[in-house]
Amino acid sequence: MEITQVVDVFRDGVGVAIRLTAPMLLLSMVVGVLTAILQAVTQIHEQTISFILKLVVVILFLVLGGSWMLGVLQEYALELFELMKA
Repeated sequence: MEITQVVDVFRDGVGVAIRLTAPMLLLSMVVGVLTAILQAVTQIHEQTISFILKLVVVILFLVLGGSWMLGVLQEYALELFELMKA
């Protein structure tokens, strides 16, 4: 295996990791900001509210987007297995 192939595999792996984690991170960030605004307006400063809302959003995303995430991982794994065969 040449160095360019190794670099391509690592680059693709990082791309897959970003594609899989970015939606969850962005959703939890948006929920955190909205919760912070709501808490600032109502002057309720309870840390568990923000944590639980973020947790619920991430779990909902995993339930709804889990099949898509699994598909992306399967495609990447198949690409790796094809490279191992060659």
